[in-house]
Amino acid sequence: MPDAGAILFDIGGVLLTNGWDHTERKRVFEHFAVDPQPYEQRHGPANDLWEKGLITAEEFLARTVFFEPRRFTPAEFLEQMKAQSQELPPGRGAMDTLRRLHAAGGVKLAAISNEARELTSHRIEHFHLGRYFETFFISCYLGLRKPDPRIFMVALDVLQLRPEETVFVDDRPENCAAAKSVGMRAIQFLDESQFNGELQPLVNL
Repeated sequence: MPDAGAILFDIGGVLLTNGWDHTERKRVFEHFAVDPQPYEQRHGPANDLWEKGLITAEEFLARTVFFEPRRFTPAEFLEQMKAQSQELPPGRGAMDTLRRLHAAGGVKLAAISNEARELTSHRIEHFHLGRYFETFFISCYLGLRKPDPRIFMVALDVLQLRPEETVFVDDRPENCAAAKSVGMRAIQFLDESQFNGELQPLVNL
């Protein structure tokens, strides 16, 4: 097999905490002392639209949280959502590996992630992800969400790489399976040591 010409990273669960998953939602609703169950019943359809960039954060929150009066504002709620984003600690996340790959050069680095625009903008700016990634294939920009194979095809077209020379890294097995379905190599991220071990034969770490 050819050496990797590009490594495409998922963000949440690989480099940072998830942007707005079960754990993050639980913390925010506890912060505001609100029962999360009415939200959870509304989450799925609204979140799909939000992560595809089809509705704004204000529209998303109006459908899922502010369908009744609250003691806090949408802006306050959104700030708490953003505050849940943290860099995963060494060993549990791959930021150190990403920094080494960037410093070494010789391989294209890009991100493929399912995230809403407002959270994406915060995460890219706050964690300086633009230093490392030359391209961001984010669901809110493309109108496609993993595990839809089309999001991987877009990345290959833009990067002008063959699937077999491209490695995708994600913590979710269904997303890795989707990348493999278009011919890409995929590594399911469990921890940094395991990831480095699987990546080592493909690039110079």
